[in-house]
Amino acid sequence: MKILVVGNGGREHAIAWKLLQSSQVKQVLCTPGNGGTANLTGCQNYPLKVEDLAGITELARKEKVDLVVVGPEMPLSLGLTDHLHQFNIPIFGPTQAGAQIEASKAWAKQLMVEAGVPTAASEVFKNPEKAKKYITQQGAPIVIKADGLAAGKGVIVAMTLEEALEAVDSLFASGFDTLIVEEFLTGQEVSVLALTDGKTIRPLLPAQDHKQVGEGDTGANTGGMGAYAPTPIATAEIMAQVQRSVLEPTLKILQQRNIDYRGVLYAGLMISPIGELKVLEFNCRFGDPETQAVLPLLETPLEDLMLACAQQTLADCLPIQWKSGSAVCVVLAAGGYPGKYEKGNEITGIADASAKGAVVFHAGTQQGETLVTDGGRVLGVTAVGEDFESAIAIVYDAVNCIHFTNLYYRRDIGHRLKAVNN
Repeated sequence: MKILVVGNGGREHAIAWKLLQSSQVKQVLCTPGNGGTANLTGCQNYPLKVEDLAGITELARKEKVDLVVVGPEMPLSLGLTDHLHQFNIPIFGPTQAGAQIEASKAWAKQLMVEAGVPTAASEVFKNPEKAKKYITQQGAPIVIKADGLAAGKGVIVAMTLEEALEAVDSLFASGFDTLIVEEFLTGQEVSVLALTDGKTIRPLLPAQDHKQVGEGDTGANTGGMGAYAPTPIATAEIMAQVQRSVLEPTLKILQQRNIDYRGVLYAGLMISPIGELKVLEFNCRFGDPETQAVLPLLETPLEDLMLACAQQTLADCLPIQWKSGSAVCVVLAAGGYPGKYEKGNEITGIADASAKGAVVFHAGTQQGETLVTDGGRVLGVTAVGEDFESAIAIVYDAVNCIHFTNLYYRRDIGHRLKAVNN
């Protein structure tokens, strides 16, 4: 098989890496890819932007690819799937109509209510003064979300009324014209990435992401500073509830709306201290960095699952098989992220990290004469161990081998595991 992967982050490097482990996959093309995919045997980068739908379509046709896999949400929300369907090119990813589940939080909220999916109480606002009046009535803590794609940074959890009112001004000033104001939920967040062919839907291993930049889950929200899987807080009972009360009702309401949804349905959940779950958000693609923790544990060939989703034969691939053990991913970021940061700093030590037993996925890198930083989240270092304790030990031993100017990472990825185990 020849497969085209759209995107340039750690998620896409992990997808390409996993696909190339199969004897069925002869070549992976990446658009645009990064320094990691450039150095991956069997992979070739093409300098096309993810929003270049015509260019991606032309490349897929010219190379006669067997499948297109879309990593980021942007091309899906622009309608890449619809574009490729015109040429009968198999694609793993929902149509533009389905991608609204991430592109519009207000649309997704209404969908959840209609489907009876448990979610936080919320109100939608297009007027900043009305939003502020509502927030003042509700009080803090409270959550303010931008209605649109914001690269994982459009959510502000305001612990004080002052922070909440400032968040309204900040998000409207950033160009968003609609905000969702939600109740503040307590508990632990869990990411469930589910595969669907529009008829059948099944979850992958549940993962936990670390969204905040600072240790102890403090500071600004980011695209994700690390992840681990499978998270023990998502027990078999909770996962059965996710299937019954979240995944299946959501797929059913999409079907009722005549939305052909094939690909990943990502449910961001909050699990309360007493085990109740509510959906915080839906995404229309694999999570990043959750993918870097989940895929190394996958036993079933990834291309089989993706092609089955595209061809609506997922039921034939079930159950999905997994390796034993635990996986932990630590993100190495450029100092200053998620604010201003430098690019172009040389990266060293990746081979040494790999020798420690880790897999290093590139997120924001560029390969020239040397490998240099080219983004806020630079690398995702992943290790698999017999248990979380061994995986964490391996991953941080590997992290210590890697160097670039102003490197920053959280030293407490997996800290919530102690609370679960105790």
